[in-house]
Amino acid sequence: MQPHSPEAIVGSRITNQSLKRWLHSLPGVDKVGLEARAASLGTRSIKTSSKAWALDSAIKMMDLTTLEGMDTPERVKSLCLKALTPDPTDLDCPRPAAICVYGDMVKHAKKALGNSGIYVAAVATAFPSGRASVAVKLLDTKDAVKAGADEIDMVIDRGAFLSGNYLEVYKQIQAVKEACKRSDGSYAHLKVILETGELQTYDNIRRASYLAMLAGGDFIKTSTGKVTVNATIPITMLMLQAVRDWYDEHGVLIGVKPAGGIRTAKDAIKYLVVVKETAGEQWLNPDLFRFGASSLLNDVLMQRQKLKTGNYSGPDYVSVD
Repeated sequence: MQPHSPEAIVGSRITNQSLKRWLHSLPGVDKVGLEARAASLGTRSIKTSSKAWALDSAIKMMDLTTLEGMDTPERVKSLCLKALTPDPTDLDCPRPAAICVYGDMVKHAKKALGNSGIYVAAVATAFPSGRASVAVKLLDTKDAVKAGADEIDMVIDRGAFLSGNYLEVYKQIQAVKEACKRSDGSYAHLKVILETGELQTYDNIRRASYLAMLAGGDFIKTSTGKVTVNATIPITMLMLQAVRDWYDEHGVLIGVKPAGGIRTAKDAIKYLVVVKETAGEQWLNPDLFRFGASSLLNDVLMQRQKLKTGNYSGPDYVSVD
């Protein structure tokens, strides 16, 4: 199926009025039904054989993240070494999909990871607030891509979105997408952070998801991890419904990345169940689903060893971040 043009999808030339008409024509979200379904899936248990697969898959789908003002080249290098060998006692342990850092740390991550196949993702566009001029946002993106970033995690202008200025949000995503273009003509993958905790309603989250997909985002991401409400099961389920329906309608596969507050293997497995039951097995791979996490890997490694040996590791088994 050939991807439809934005104009064809919206049904007219792209203006703020046409975007508003299109977005507000989307079905309203059944809050009670969504949260009940999320709670039901969250109680599902899985077999031991499936649990082993789920733990390994969670690692493979991880964007191992450090996004602190105190980040140093040494801290980033240490995180990269952890990604290269998550479990020194088990060299068959899978590796995370990516390392996620600030743009000025990309070159250090690229050097440390070498030809490992682990991607480097950079947050950009005045992350986490998004409060900067478009020129600054685009330069931020271009600098990260020039430094070698494989993926860009941008933040939308929530103020513009909540003010109903959908055209501005659309144009910014499109411009950042173009700024992801490399010298060889290929593009760094673009993850669009909605900051769902600031969007106030499920209907707004659905609209922001559709707007990000229309504008060319390769992934839609829940959160920066820097606000009070980050990833939740209902919000992630709603976004998975959006990408599933988008694929059914337009033939384009879009990924989903919950980020912030996912800290335990038990949490990760709940999300994987939700992915399978909502979007389908096609999304159970790192090309279409990622976890944004900083401490999740440690717990997954501990649960993985428990499953293999019957015992939890000692306190020195996993590194302390």
